[in-house]
Amino acid sequence: MSLTGTPFFATAVALTVTAVVLPLAVWSKVRGPAVVRLLLRALMVVFAQVMAVALVFVAVNRAENFYASWDDLLGTGDYVNAAEDLGPDGLGGKRPDAQPKVRQEFRPVDELGGQVRMTELDGKVSGVKGEVYVWLPPQYDDPAYKDRTFPVVELIPGMPGTGKSWFLGLKVHQQLEPLMRSGRIQPFVLVSPRTMLLGSTDTGCANITGKVNADSWLSVDVRKMVVDNFRVRADASSWGVAGYSAGAYCAAKLAVSHPDRYAAAVSLSGYNDPGQEPASLVGQDPELRRTHNLVHLLTSAPVPPPVSLWMSGAQADGYASAVELSKAARQPTVVHAEKVHGGHNIETWVRQLPQAFTWLSGLLRAG
Repeated sequence: MSLTGTPFFATAVALTVTAVVLPLAVWSKVRGPAVVRLLLRALMVVFAQVMAVALVFVAVNRAENFYASWDDLLGTGDYVNAAEDLGPDGLGGKRPDAQPKVRQEFRPVDELGGQVRMTELDGKVSGVKGEVYVWLPPQYDDPAYKDRTFPVVELIPGMPGTGKSWFLGLKVHQQLEPLMRSGRIQPFVLVSPRTMLLGSTDTGCANITGKVNADSWLSVDVRKMVVDNFRVRADASSWGVAGYSAGAYCAAKLAVSHPDRYAAAVSLSGYNDPGQEPASLVGQDPELRRTHNLVHLLTSAPVPPPVSLWMSGAQADGYASAVELSKAARQPTVVHAEKVHGGHNIETWVRQLPQAFTWLSGLLRAG
């Protein structure tokens, strides 16, 4: 049973109501020795309190979509089939355009009114298998656009978070659809893949031989699947990536590491040092932490990557990191640092979506 679905929420509500009503109904009817009566009444009170707390958790999780399944919540999920050494480019000697087309079946996601589609993707390069959510802009099925290709923005959630987090929590499609219809921003295909691949551990969107090839999952397998199934182009000028919190770090890292795959990235309340995420697999290893720091990635690149980064946050929650990275950037790398007011939360990130996607609209190319 999905932790964000209506059946689970309804069950939690019913149990909470029962837990509250039960003591009122049977309190004076409890029979037996005094110790037994005291114990039973105490258990009823504890049960009511536990269910009240549980209902709050279920409601918040339903709204923000931190955990989609019991595996996500308990940290028992493992979506890695293999983690071979794929080399510095993360391709393992395989050219995506030379591989057979990846044809997927998609089903509408009921929790999102059927507007968002989902598929289970078996990543042939990364060895990762997980769900990917796709939203198509209102113009996609318009006959006037039948010969047009659309730019893509890959959406990376924070930790914890699932592919649905951008749609259920930030409601990104609802925020952007009116702007696309009005022409304020161009129509984008929005793609949000699973990023919690090793239980509750944050992979840092990195390739770590023997553990996980998260980078190749996001930047190779997911991209190829989208190109093979929708009217989009594979070239970097049509692709952007956006993330919040830990996902913001990942978005900037993917763009800096793969300018041949992404032209731009949006980082909402991110950081440069992966060690700032306590659950980061990369941050726990001193050498990986050093080499995966965004400043190091930028300054150690053979040539400055031709990517644009829009990085925002409060002073100590993303903005200082953005300023640090902007000072390290050299043309053609562009880093825009945007200082915002607000906490490290969904509301702050939602307010920035129109501005961030207007910025992306001026960079990514349709065909």
